[in-house]
Amino acid sequence: ATGGRDGRDHHYKEPYRLYNLDVFEYELDETMALYGHIPLVVSQSMKTGTVGAFWFNPTETFVDVEEDPAEAGGADASSRTHFVSESGVIDLFLLPGPGPAEMYGQYARVTGRTALPPIFGLGYHQCRWNYRDETDVFQVHAKFEELDYPYDVLWLDIEHTDGKRYFTWDRKTFPNPIEMQQKLGGDGRRMVTIIDPHIKRDDRYYIHQEATALGLYIKDRHGKKDYDGWCWPGSSSYLDFTDERVRTWWARQFSYDKYKGSTPDLFTWNDMNEPSVFNGPEVSMQKDLLNLAGCEHREWHNLYGMLFHRSTGEGLVRRNDDGNVRPFVLSRSFFAGSQRYGAIWTGDNESKWSHLAIAAPMLLGLNVAALSFVGADVGGFFGNPDAELMTRWMQAGAYQPFFR
Repeated sequence: ATGGRDGRDHHYKEPYRLYNLDVFEYELDETMALYGHIPLVVSQSMKTGTVGAFWFNPTETFVDVEEDPAEAGGADASSRTHFVSESGVIDLFLLPGPGPAEMYGQYARVTGRTALPPIFGLGYHQCRWNYRDETDVFQVHAKFEELDYPYDVLWLDIEHTDGKRYFTWDRKTFPNPIEMQQKLGGDGRRMVTIIDPHIKRDDRYYIHQEATALGLYIKDRHGKKDYDGWCWPGSSSYLDFTDERVRTWWARQFSYDKYKGSTPDLFTWNDMNEPSVFNGPEVSMQKDLLNLAGCEHREWHNLYGMLFHRSTGEGLVRRNDDGNVRPFVLSRSFFAGSQRYGAIWTGDNESKWSHLAIAAPMLLGLNVAALSFVGADVGGFFGNPDAELMTRWMQAGAYQPFFR
């Protein structure tokens, strides 16, 4: 694979790898796998206009890009792409354009159009790992009010739950979640809580009880036992979001009578949905695990995060009686079609100038793949930025569609 717009800067030695993975402290400007992938190639030229090719295959895929520079007085510059997928069928969509609007319209007819986000979703989001308790939340909120600093959403990471059981609250640190949301809502703010796809294997946990009883989990390679992997809660099982019955069940969990302590001002963050499995190969699932239809994980790996994102978004729509309130769901993993379900961010970046510099190119790359509601964590996730870096990152972040 090659970098460089004119084909001269051949600094990539390996093809692009399209395989959704949770990569710890990822390297920059590399062809390695990361959280999400869209197998779409777009070509733009003065002579031929804008055309595209969408290789619809969610299995592990490698893409080699070769570029031939223009010759003086001779042939024009040209590019070739070579796709190699582990499995699946040849399902190729040619998008003839001839202009950008026409080409992306054709792509949208195949994968769907971007959903309009709620207005607050375009504002400033305040998030860290982790706000300790309700007092901490109120202190942060009060400081924003005191400084007359605009913000729209305050986020809670995994520690707000009861022992990392999603759809629950820690009763000691967040004893009054409805009142907390109402207080912030009274000042025009919303809240977001994190909900990941791994489910704690605890027989006292109602989500796990019901999922086990209904047979909703991904199975081991023999198709007999529920898969048991390791993630934040410890021993965990993973719901099979390739199954419509599972997606419908998951969406119902967001109803106000099921998700106790939730209100119309509470929205959702989907993380770890590549899926991330701490004790799995490359921090993900074994490829020979089976979904409920008996298909190996290798066949649908890159779809998992998007289908989880989709199901969560549908749940936030269905929880309201009229079904006419725009959902907000942030996802880390994605595939073609993720634009229909909510925002995407670039994952666990670092508090370094290099990560600020790469943020805009990464987001523009996602834009080329028809993901427009995107952002990079301002200030970085790993580490602590100094005042100058944080200031410059805030300035740049204000221009991101998703600003957190």
